[in-house]
Amino acid sequence: MFRPLAIFIGSRYTRAKRRNHFISFISLTSMIGLALGVLAMIVVLSVMNGFQHEMSERILGMVPHATVGATQPLDDWRPVAEAAMKNPEVQAAVPFTQLDGMLSFKGAMQPIQVSGVDPAQEGKVSIVASHIKAGDLQALKPGEFGVVIGEITARRFRLAPGDKVTLIVPEVSTAPGGITPRLQRLTVVGIFKVGAELDSSLALINVQDAAELQHWQPTQVQSVRLKVRDLWLAPQVASDIAQGLGPQYRADDWTHTQGSLFSAMKMEKTMIGLLLLMIVAVAAFNIIATLVMVVNDKGTDIAILRTLGATPGQILGIFVVQGSLIGIAGTVAGGVLGVIAALNVSRIVGWMERVSGQHIFTSDVYFISNLPSQLQWGDVAMICCAGLVMSFLATLYPAWRAAQVQPAQALRYE
Repeated sequence: MFRPLAIFIGSRYTRAKRRNHFISFISLTSMIGLALGVLAMIVVLSVMNGFQHEMSERILGMVPHATVGATQPLDDWRPVAEAAMKNPEVQAAVPFTQLDGMLSFKGAMQPIQVSGVDPAQEGKVSIVASHIKAGDLQALKPGEFGVVIGEITARRFRLAPGDKVTLIVPEVSTAPGGITPRLQRLTVVGIFKVGAELDSSLALINVQDAAELQHWQPTQVQSVRLKVRDLWLAPQVASDIAQGLGPQYRADDWTHTQGSLFSAMKMEKTMIGLLLLMIVAVAAFNIIATLVMVVNDKGTDIAILRTLGATPGQILGIFVVQGSLIGIAGTVAGGVLGVIAALNVSRIVGWMERVSGQHIFTSDVYFISNLPSQLQWGDVAMICCAGLVMSFLATLYPAWRAAQVQPAQALRYE
C-alpha cells in the first residue's frame, strides 16, 4: 500500500525502540502528561457544568423566571395570565406578590424576602412543594397568616412547625420620616430545603395574606409569575408580553435578581478552563524537547535521507508526523479516560467515601451531598481540538531544525 515518505518514516520513528532510552522516556511522559491534562480538563469542566445545572435547577426553580405587573396592583390577574399563556414560550402563569421585611424571633432578627403565593397553583411554577422537609405548603390558608420558611432560617431561630414569628414590614405613613414598621405575627406551617442561599432569605405566605399586609383587596396581586421553557429567553418573553398589554405594564425577570450569580459561575468556568489549558500546553510543548533530542539523535539518518534525494519539506513532514502521533495518542487516551471519569465521577467519589470512611460532601456543610457531573460533548470536542492544535504547533520548530540539517556537516565525523 502506498504511503507518503513522511508518514511512513515518521510512524516508524514513533514505534521504533531507540538506543537512547531517555528519549523514549521523555516521549512517554509527554504522552502521559497530555493525556492527564485532557482528562483533568474534561472532568473538571463536567463537574462545573453539573454544579451550574444543579444550582440553576434549585435557584431558578424557586425564584420567578419572569413577572409581568403594572404600576398599580392588579385587580384581576387572570386576563394578564391568559395573555401570557398565548406566548408559546410560557408554560404557566400564576398570581404573585413580593415584599421585603425583617423576621423576628425572641429578639433575633434577619432580613427576609416574602413571596405571596397561591399554594394550589405554586407547583406549576416552583419546586418548593417537592422540597418541603416539615409541614405542608397547602397549610398556607388565607387569613391564617401561615408562613413557610427555609431550613437555614429555621435552624438559625430553632423554629419548628407551629412556632410563632414576627414579620416586620415597612409601611408608608404620614408620621415624621414617612415610614413606620408594621408588625404581623406569623405561624410556621412548613420548612423547605433546596440547598441554596434561598434557604436563608426566602419565605412564603398566602397571596391573600400578602395583599392584606399591603392594605390591598384580597383579590389584588402585585404581578403574574411566569414559567418559561427557555430561561435565557425570559427577558424577551416578559418584555413582549408587557408591551402587548399596554404602556402601564412592566416586566421583570431572573437576570435582574440572580444574573450576577450565573455570570460569576460562567466566568469561573472560563478562568478554570484557561488555567487547566495551561497544563495541556505544558504537556504538549514537552513534545518540543522530545523532538529536539530525536533530531540530534537522528542527525545521521537525516543526512542519509537528504543524500538519497529527500527534500527539506519531506524531512520536516517526518518529524511533524512523529510529534503529531504523540499528540494524537495522548489526546485520544485522555479524551476517552476523561469521558469515562466524567460519566462515573459520582460513583468514584462514593467509592472513595466508602473506602476512607469519610464523607467528602455532607449536606450539613455543603448544599449538595454528592458530586454532580454533566458531560457536554462540545466541551470534549473543544478540549481535544486544543490538545491536537498545541501538539501540532509544538512540532514545527524541531521539524524545521531537522529540515535545516546539512548532509555534509552531519556525515563529516561518521
